[in-house]
Amino acid sequence: MKNIMRYQIDNTRISGMQELLAPNVLIEKQPISEHSSKLVFESRSKIADIISKKDDRLIVVVGPCSIHDPTAALDYANLLLESSKEYKETLQIVMRVYFEKPRTTVGWKGLINDPDLDNSFNINKGVSIARQLLRD
Repeated sequence: MKNIMRYQIDNTRISGMQELLAPNVLIEKQPISEHSSKLVFESRSKIADIISKKDDRLIVVVGPCSIHDPTAALDYANLLLESSKEYKETLQIVMRVYFEKPRTTVGWKGLINDPDLDNSFNINKGVSIARQLLRD
């Protein structure tokens, strides 16, 4: 058999690789609390009742285009919590929480992709921050 010359053709433009955290590892590191689990369950049930017309309130989804500052997001969530108490008879207020910039073709791609806003693309850090925010 003739010797075949092999050329380096794979990953020639890759400067480095970092393995992403598996979802089960992140869940194990940051398990959901009973309070958060109950809140999600009850909120989903209320929304399902509104959609199926068992509840005549309106669903109001409000929030920023994307989350870039977890502290500001929690402050905003607390403001919405107060409003939801005030309007609980007529509205089910839901906070929109999105961690990416889907329409951005140039620039920052979002908290998950670049949590430090410095093009370091520490995705493991980004998903950890995002999960922590959702747990809080």
